Amino acid sequence: MAVIFLVWPIAALATRSATGHAEEKPGASTPPAVICLSASASPLERLAALEIRRYLYLRTGELIPLVDQPANEQATDVIVVARSDRLLGGELIPTDVINAHRSSLENRLDRAGDDGFLVWTIPGNQRQILVITGKKDIGVLYGAYRLAEHYGVRFYLEGDVVPDRRVAWSLAQLDEVRRPLFQHRGIQPFHDFPEGPDWWGVEEYKAILAQLPKLGMNFIGFHCYPEGGVGPEPLVWIGQAADIGEGPGVRFSYPARHFLTSNVTGSWGYRPMKTSDYAFGADQLFEVDDYGADYMQGYSPWTEMNVDQANKLFENMGRVLDEAFTFARHLGIATAVGTETPLTIPKAVRERLKASGKDPSNPAVVKEVYAAMFKRIMQTHPLDYYWFWTPENWTWSGTKPEEVEATLADLKMAYEAAKEVGAPFTLATCGWVLGPSQDRALFDKVLPKEMPVSCINRQVGHDPVEPGFARVQGRPKWAIPWLEDDPALISPQLWVGRMRKDAADALKYGCTGLMGIHWRTRQLGPNVSALAAAAWDQHGWNPELGETPAAPSRPGEGPEGGQFATFPGVDFANTDEDPIYQTVRYDVDAYRFNLPNGQYRVVLKFCEPHYSEAGKRVFGVKIQGKTIIDTLDIFAQVGKNRALDFTFDGIEVADGTLLIEFVRQAEFPCIAGIVITGPVTRKINCGGPAWNDYQADWPPTDRTAHRYLMSIDFYLDWASAQFGPEVAFEAATIFAAIDGRLPRPSTWVHGPGGIVPDSRPWSEVSKDYAFVDELAALRESVQGPGNRERFDYWLDLFRYMRANAKVNCALHAYKAAIAELAKIQQKNGDPAELQRLAREKVLPLREELVADLKEVHTYLLSHVSTYGGLGNICNWQQHVIPITLGDADAQLVKLVGEEILADRRLPRTYDGRPRIIVPSVRSLLSRGESLRLKVILLGWQNAEASLCWRAVGEPTYHTVPLSHVARSVYQAALAGEQLPDIVEYFIEVRSGDQVARYPATAPEIGLTTVVAP
Repeated sequence: MAVIFLVWPIAALATRSATGHAEEKPGASTPPAVICLSASASPLERLAALEIRRYLYLRTGELIPLVDQPANEQATDVIVVARSDRLLGGELIPTDVINAHRSSLENRLDRAGDDGFLVWTIPGNQRQILVITGKKDIGVLYGAYRLAEHYGVRFYLEGDVVPDRRVAWSLAQLDEVRRPLFQHRGIQPFHDFPEGPDWWGVEEYKAILAQLPKLGMNFIGFHCYPEGGVGPEPLVWIGQAADIGEGPGVRFSYPARHFLTSNVTGSWGYRPMKTSDYAFGADQLFEVDDYGADYMQGYSPWTEMNVDQANKLFENMGRVLDEAFTFARHLGIATAVGTETPLTIPKAVRERLKASGKDPSNPAVVKEVYAAMFKRIMQTHPLDYYWFWTPENWTWSGTKPEEVEATLADLKMAYEAAKEVGAPFTLATCGWVLGPSQDRALFDKVLPKEMPVSCINRQVGHDPVEPGFARVQGRPKWAIPWLEDDPALISPQLWVGRMRKDAADALKYGCTGLMGIHWRTRQLGPNVSALAAAAWDQHGWNPELGETPAAPSRPGEGPEGGQFATFPGVDFANTDEDPIYQTVRYDVDAYRFNLPNGQYRVVLKFCEPHYSEAGKRVFGVKIQGKTIIDTLDIFAQVGKNRALDFTFDGIEVADGTLLIEFVRQAEFPCIAGIVITGPVTRKINCGGPAWNDYQADWPPTDRTAHRYLMSIDFYLDWASAQFGPEVAFEAATIFAAIDGRLPRPSTWVHGPGGIVPDSRPWSEVSKDYAFVDELAALRESVQGPGNRERFDYWLDLFRYMRANAKVNCALHAYKAAIAELAKIQQKNGDPAELQRLAREKVLPLREELVADLKEVHTYLLSHVSTYGGLGNICNWQQHVIPITLGDADAQLVKLVGEEILADRRLPRTYDGRPRIIVPSVRSLLSRGESLRLKVILLGWQNAEASLCWRAVGEPTYHTVPLSHVARSVYQAALAGEQLPDIVEYFIEVRSGDQVARYPATAPEIGLTTVVAP
């Protein structure tokens, strides 16, 4: 969340050198090069030049002058930053040089295409000329960032990584043409959890947006939950045209929410809580009790908002999006927001419609509402796409025809409404699936071709990119892999190989967009970088690169999807073939058989071996594309462990193939056996081995097989940038070995990132984390303060993960001891004896669990550095601990009374090492913006803290004292009107003889911010 900043004027501040002593400004000398750009350069061309100046300074110490003059007027080497039309027109490079290399330039620019760039050192000149160019302004900017990468800089969502050691100046000798493989490349940050954009304010949006062009990305999109469950969310206002106010204002709205810590009732398993009640010193990271984004402040409980408060919330959210999306547009970043389809109209709006004599279920009224929504967006913030999300339950269940019809009708109303109001944005689809289960490519057949279609991967990303994309032709289509999943949201997830595979599949299917869904940032650094790079170049690791995008070849004989489940020894009623029903294939999509043409009888053998109530498993069946069973609920028909067979005669095979498909409706379809008789006979023991004249089923589908491509080459580069060359090879080997194979000590428990008891002994579980000690053994070889800080981040992140797994084991022991105590109570145990056993046998196990929870937070608080990390803390405090320790404690109290836990509160203090945390770093400001910093000084006592800043390259730093906000949170800001083009700064903290700085490389290499045109 944002804090209230005191903005210091630039003039009249104390100054000092990087070492605290006065310095003389060095005399002028001939620079080793100059950066040339046109006097009429566009804002993005000028930004590109400033970025080159910034990163060359950070890497070499040379502050290269920026001039609005042609290259032939310079007496030194030249870096020309210009759009290709200026370059080829001879505006900046002598005509004779251009003419001598025109053919080569034009050839390279043609290879770069409209959205790519060229970085080329023109050969054969007395003075070296390095050109950074592209056909579009944004291409020039991409080229500038690529040049920075050649000098060793690396870019991530959370910020830049600049190597610790500077290099001697030399002008790079380059000849590189880059052309993106996808037109749209970017991210889809997901709301609804504190780890994600629910806690972003304007500063955080802009900090993330500024990193996207550095990664070669140009898209950001957001989903908005409707009313019900956890919504509505305030990203999109829904209402009538008469209720639109001025600008982002509205005259009528309804309660809405993004995550607030004391206001989460009914939200994903979180318990309401004040941050001041957080344990283990975690309270010190939050300046207010009801923590969340600044636009949500003062709205607790959110369900009791009055109309004026709700209106103000939507106005505030609109202003945030206006600032953020305007900033994005300046950087060539396309934006998207959207709601689920069919549209859910909030209850308050429905009642208002009814009061005005309108029926909210009438398509014409829905169209009016869409028109009002679009009008309000048009006067509130820029937008490039409004996308409609298919219903979430389409992921795992079948889709009824009436649901498809309702969705198509809703899209039709929205499309007509957008045309009527002249919406300047394009409509698109997105969602958990590309289309309904009957036909994933259905939307391509019915929607206007200008509408992009898109979806996230199914099974929270564990399924590959939707193959149905290959059947979508003649329209934009965007694949959206998961950069992380929410079941393991409190754990690190390394998926470089999977990102590459998803990008390769998206390219193979002819997708024009590649985005990643996520919540956190720094923990996903490798995944984001891998996906971003794969959107531009897949040479060296994509074994299918160069293949013509086409529909997948027709599947061979056998099942599509599915896993095995066995129930040995179970007696099944209604059959003499128990072994057939003792095994099933579940989560199956289809069976395909290669048969001679003719007519067949098909017998499908079902049973319900798992559930003990109706409604848990419901599915349909098609044969040869025709529905032959609809809404099959096996338990409802015959109960558990009873055979249920269906026989179908006259099934025609005309093309050599018999196809049996299963349609999900509730949970997973399952089948025990298939018997086919006709010109030939086939019998399959589904999910099991051969038995009598039944053949064995095909092996179960491994959904993770072939989901990972090679990653060692990626990690060699990544580890070198992160940790330095001294340990790069060894660290890369470790990271490549665990990529896609990390243990998962957390899973979905009423919400994201819960934990479950682990009955295995810790001595066995700890073997899964041997890589942590292997990484720790490299620490002493890491050289340089920045490399050491980044290494410690990952080491402590993995130590935290291991401590999480230890908690799982301790939780099992504690809960098992409580269960034993409950058994004794059921035998009419003496209350005094129960008390004694609880104190002697149960409480020691609780103390071990608390100690392990403290270890979790020791390593958690030692590596947290972003808002996503702060969200993980909230998750532990308000979700994980209440569900694990809290629920177990409640069972113990119920058995022996409240006094058993008297004075046994979790520790409140932080006793880790002092830290400086800056959760959001702006690397780019618009002219006139102030540089604002929120700084958390965790574990410091009686400290004096300052913001030290200067114009880049100046000899002395100005100092501005940080202002205390609350707890361990401080702030500072520099007024934007007088900021130089490039600001260099760091945070310095002093307590007695102890001095620390942020970043760790300061003052030699500090943070920098470019102030853009």
